[in-house]
Amino acid sequence: MSPVPRNLGAVALLTGALAPAAATAHVKWFAPYIVGAAPAPIERTLTDTWFWTGIALVLVFFLATRLFERSRAGAATLDAMDRITNPLWLRLDDFVRIVIAGFFVAIFSVGGVYLTPDLKTPAEWVSWLQLLIAAGIVSRRTMPLSAAGIIFLWVLALRDYDPFHLLDYLALGVAVAAYLVLEASDREEWRRHRFEVLRWGVAIALMWSSLEKFAYPEWFYPLVEEKPFLTFGLPRDIFIPMAGVAEFTMGFGLLATPLVRRLSAIALFVIFNAAVWPFGRVDLIGHALIMAIIVVIAADHTRELHFWGWIRRALIGVPVGLAGALAIFVTAYWGLHGVFYGSDARTMAELQADGRATHSYSVEHPHGPQVLETLLSDADPPPVLPIDFDAEAVADAYARSMAGMHDEMMEGLQHDDPDVAFVLGMIPHHQGAIDMARIQLAAGTDPETRELSRHIIAEQQLEIDAMRAWLAARGIEVPES
Repeated sequence: MSPVPRNLGAVALLTGALAPAAATAHVKWFAPYIVGAAPAPIERTLTDTWFWTGIALVLVFFLATRLFERSRAGAATLDAMDRITNPLWLRLDDFVRIVIAGFFVAIFSVGGVYLTPDLKTPAEWVSWLQLLIAAGIVSRRTMPLSAAGIIFLWVLALRDYDPFHLLDYLALGVAVAAYLVLEASDREEWRRHRFEVLRWGVAIALMWSSLEKFAYPEWFYPLVEEKPFLTFGLPRDIFIPMAGVAEFTMGFGLLATPLVRRLSAIALFVIFNAAVWPFGRVDLIGHALIMAIIVVIAADHTRELHFWGWIRRALIGVPVGLAGALAIFVTAYWGLHGVFYGSDARTMAELQADGRATHSYSVEHPHGPQVLETLLSDADPPPVLPIDFDAEAVADAYARSMAGMHDEMMEGLQHDDPDVAFVLGMIPHHQGAIDMARIQLAAGTDPETRELSRHIIAEQQLEIDAMRAWLAARGIEVPES
């Protein structure tokens, strides 16, 4: 799988619960990581003192909030929140529809993706379908068609990508499609659940994705090394489990009583917005639907609980509910991984013990762990150098990248059809530019040229994908990349 690595946001501050809690959020780095590796044994988490410290702090916060919520002051607080958010509450459906439509216009503009910037596709018609989905949201009559379009795009994404690592996104996509169907319905008993399905979709997405912090902590090591400010000075092996607890419990909090869920939503909104600055606008696009639904939850005046209301209102429901959610999600995550990849898959620790890296080269995170033997081999395409290699080694890597590009270009340009010859020549030309940009990212330090290198890699890879699709559509053998 080879989509662009997904930006990692910040899961920080559990407002009063996780003291100097950390800042991370969700990671989906399909390209660089060995996604088929087995998750770390759950015993590793269950014996982690910091995991239980985080759980204890969260329970104290939730129980204190529930006690406060049951008091007159708690009721007054909810009334005040209702007054503040009332202008949005009165137009909440308009807000949701505008954001959903805007999201699909944004990914249409990005181009070459299915439903997030991670999920690449060379099919141009997908972008135009996204524009139709956005247009369909204007009218309640056509909203079910837009919902069907969203589900269709997810079917395509699940066909092309690893389903296991898309399950959290899938929950969100199904929730958005369900909202459009319910909002378009004339049956009020159905419509009243439209915001609730959004809440459940985001909650499931956050709780599922948080388990990566426990199952694959190695995936987050390069990010911590490159952006140490995210940890607020916490050691890596404290920060990651505490961040996982924060993300899981705030997702769980979205399903709780009104004050708990609204406070959880406010905290999450601050966190996701904080991620935009270090990770850029693409992160904002990728998280736009989640952020919008979080706003909806914070502004939702609904006080009734439709499912298991009695246990969710009771104080005992807090530890029982959290324990139940952990048991369900952990069992599903570790169990489904065995179903998808088999019970004999090896963990990251076992792979590293054999000298393998946790991941291959990553454009966005070139300083992550890599295997030296691979870097120094005569691999084709040429290897990427660690940043501390000397000038002679860098020059040698540049020379090998250009030599490989030249030979493949000349071979492709010999084709009898001039159109095919052009495409066969341009693919290695673009790949050579990508190889050079990778070397620069691994060895260079100038911010402007590093940013240019990232731009070259992203743009040239999209064009390579389009050219390979063009060849495949004409039954021409596609060169190996």
